[in-house]
Amino acid sequence: MSAAHPYLGIIEDLVAGTWRDPATGETHGIPIEDIVIEQSLKGEEAALVHARHNGKRLMVVHDRFTREALGERVRSALGAEELVWETPRCTRDGVDELSALTKDAEALIAVGSGTVSDSVKYATFLDGREYSVFPTSPMNAYTTPTASVAYDGFKKSITCHSAKGVFVDLEVLAKCPPRLVSAAFADVICRTTAQVDWLLSHLLFATPYEEIAYTLLAHDEPHLIACADALLSGDPDALATLTRIATVMGLSTSFTGTTHVGSMAEHMISHSIDMFAKDHNPGGHPGTSHGEQVGVATLIMSRLHNEIIGRETPPVVSATVIPEARLVETYGAETAATMVEATKAKSVDREGAAALNAKLSKEWDTIRERLSAAMLPEPEIEASMVTAHCQITGDDLGLSEDFTQQCVRDARFIRDRYSMLDLADDAGLLVPFVETIR
Repeated sequence: MSAAHPYLGIIEDLVAGTWRDPATGETHGIPIEDIVIEQSLKGEEAALVHARHNGKRLMVVHDRFTREALGERVRSALGAEELVWETPRCTRDGVDELSALTKDAEALIAVGSGTVSDSVKYATFLDGREYSVFPTSPMNAYTTPTASVAYDGFKKSITCHSAKGVFVDLEVLAKCPPRLVSAAFADVICRTTAQVDWLLSHLLFATPYEEIAYTLLAHDEPHLIACADALLSGDPDALATLTRIATVMGLSTSFTGTTHVGSMAEHMISHSIDMFAKDHNPGGHPGTSHGEQVGVATLIMSRLHNEIIGRETPPVVSATVIPEARLVETYGAETAATMVEATKAKSVDREGAAALNAKLSKEWDTIRERLSAAMLPEPEIEASMVTAHCQITGDDLGLSEDFTQQCVRDARFIRDRYSMLDLADDAGLLVPFVETIR
């Protein structure tokens, strides 16, 4: 890794297992054996891969777009077989297909998108093989040990294993479609809303919470926002900053044991779009990406956070009401049953609501102060996203106003993670808020 980019030493220390948390003095490492972020990796591909998979029978996996962007170059350098996956999809049947098509290889080298990377990650986890990855966009899926897999239309984040090596060529990233860069920016700006939601759960229910990832992310986040206007021009420093933040956000799962660091209510809203747009959005799913959706959801959640945290007096909650009949009518019995089960895991009964109200009444000023310290101002988030050419509203995504509101209203039901959506809904504040979304 080039020393020209600040903070790469942190990533090197994490790989070596020698990074020391300044707050606790504890050292931390990660399971990825090598992370390389360079201006160019041309000519280095074989050495990088063979150092991680020495003697293994390799196969390069890419789709037709990422093959052109980088995959053919990697395949040629390795002299390996290739799979040009025509219909990449991170579903159980897609992963089974991938496993069958690559069964003769001992290790897979993924080139490209999050879908290809997650599919290779999960397939190799299931059958005990190794893999490494060459990203073609600056997103965070490459360094996380989890895969986002669709089961019967319901998206799940499944813990599997990490890549042996992650090799980032910034010149390749500079040539990726600008829309992907904007989406990657939108996907990491959610740090602020994810942290508020996760910290809220911790403060109210003493659920586990870790500051370590946010300590790491704080190094680069201000600079990323400051250089948002340079991202789409292929500026190497801006792209390196975005790549480092995406890398650390993905790595955070390794040392916290959870994806909560960068995946809370804003991701639940995005997952709701993916799960339900086909049947509930006029025209179906608009073809928007995960990152684009997360960006819009981040702005929505930031507004909700500001509305609730801005209250001088705490919200007053009642026992959780799960609208089972409406969920069945809207989404069908099978999906509704899964939603009900997820919600029950975090719901509060009458006694729980009384205890929560007592806590909120006693500690509201402290809670507000702690949450406010984790927040970026909503106008700052929106301004940086506009600068980075991100989508801002549901309409920008191609969603109807009614469907956008539906996703925000019902996102709390798809996962057992407690967020501001839950607090607002139990306090009777979510529906009035949702009605203001345009």
